[in-house]
Amino acid sequence: MEKTDKIYVAGHRGLVGSAIVRHLEAKGYNNFVYRTSQELDLRDYHSVRNFFIEEKPDYVFLAAAKVGGIVANNEYPADFIRDNLMIQTNVIDCAYQAGVKKLLFLGSTCIYPKFAPQPMKEEYLLTGELEPTNEPYAIAKIAGIKMCQSYNRQYGTRFISVMPTNLYGPNDNFDLETSHVLPALIRKFHEAKVNDEPSVEVWGTGTPRREFLHADDLADACEFLMLNYDSSEIVNIGTGQDITIRELTELIISIVGYEGNIHFNSSKPDGTPRKLVDTSKLLNLGWKARIPLKDGLVSTYRHFASCEA
Repeated sequence: MEKTDKIYVAGHRGLVGSAIVRHLEAKGYNNFVYRTSQELDLRDYHSVRNFFIEEKPDYVFLAAAKVGGIVANNEYPADFIRDNLMIQTNVIDCAYQAGVKKLLFLGSTCIYPKFAPQPMKEEYLLTGELEPTNEPYAIAKIAGIKMCQSYNRQYGTRFISVMPTNLYGPNDNFDLETSHVLPALIRKFHEAKVNDEPSVEVWGTGTPRREFLHADDLADACEFLMLNYDSSEIVNIGTGQDITIRELTELIISIVGYEGNIHFNSSKPDGTPRKLVDTSKLLNLGWKARIPLKDGLVSTYRHFASCEA
């Protein structure tokens, strides 16, 4: 991937896509093509096909997806499986038809079984039942992986699939109805502080363990893999470290400066008990995450608070 190659980042305004664009621009890449979701509906095959015929990108980062936390996945399962299947099917097929040199498909660690051994190795895919609360999304992502592998086998394409752990950073979704746990907690405690609320409710028991990767680290890993990885086998991207939701909550409270009480509502779902990925494959390739969780949370909260001001 040369600095002048035409690069299409699908989903360039989201958490992952915007981080990839920032990172690549900082590295000197200068030939990007973008379309907003209003300009190009990736669920519409003919529009996507026309876009690829017109623009002829050399490299594609497929970061566009319908994403959300437990609440959104529970309430809109049909939307999650339909939209994601349509988006990735259209982009992957049209990338092949247009002769794209290489494509990177962004999956998710929710593809792994609910009770997969920890840390989760790439070979645990399809060895057990999925977490019910995000099964439609996970099935769509698994289909994307298999589609990339199948196109590589049948057509000789260079489509790679990466599985990032839980992500956070600038341009995250902080909507309480559709966001993941980390941005939701930031918003909850920020608003509680601003409104001087005496207590805040947090879903679940606080005992599940989660791993968190800053989007800027993910972007760096994506460029690294575009340059250095060509296998059809999936690759985990993470930090190799996790914390409990209670520990995350307490860390966010200290950063936000909220002084009220916390109530963990155990009647609400916890989701998967633990999600820690085995990053040995990526470490052996020569890449390691660099942003400590506390530093990343501080910068993410500053970004959120500045947008709210």
